Amino acid sequence: MAVTMLDQRTALVVIDLQKGIVSLPTAHPAGEVVKQAAILAEAFRDHGLPVVLVNVDGLPPGRTEQPSRVREFPAGWTDFVDELQPRPQDHIVTKRTAGAFVNTDLETHLKSVGVTHVVIAGVATSMGVEATARHARDLGFNVTLALDAMTDTKLDAHTNSLAHVFPRLGETGTTREIIDLLDKRSA
Repeated sequence: MAVTMLDQRTALVVIDLQKGIVSLPTAHPAGEVVKQAAILAEAFRDHGLPVVLVNVDGLPPGRTEQPSRVREFPAGWTDFVDELQPRPQDHIVTKRTAGAFVNTDLETHLKSVGVTHVVIAGVATSMGVEATARHARDLGFNVTLALDAMTDTKLDAHTNSLAHVFPRLGETGTTREIIDLLDKRSA
């Protein structure tokens, strides 16, 4: 289902568009994903809506069958890409799990500023983006996923999330469709 509307108090949540993550091989060019996320961030800021920039600085404990490619994060790993440099009004969340709500202040922050709807973008579609969308829905937020502002390290995982998971978590749309809805609300 395509995105049909945005709540009056919608926030943009950008997942892991940081130098260390964006440098990894991705299914779709990371540069285009960053470009679309930056366009969304500017549109949300222009409309006076909250922007949350999330980075990852650690891994949760526990064994997995597929270990992380990164054992230790090199210097600069958590720095946001230049196109998304935080503005003073942006909220920064540093996570150590896949989802941005676990053991962070994200839920408290969003609710304290009256947010009822989140638009989510970033990397990786099947991990950070999907985990954050699942938690957002479970916490009662309406969810929209910006399809052209996300990618994954694996094409099949990205495709599965878009085709089978996201339609069950919220609505989906392109950067242009989301911005058109923002602009329509202001007209």
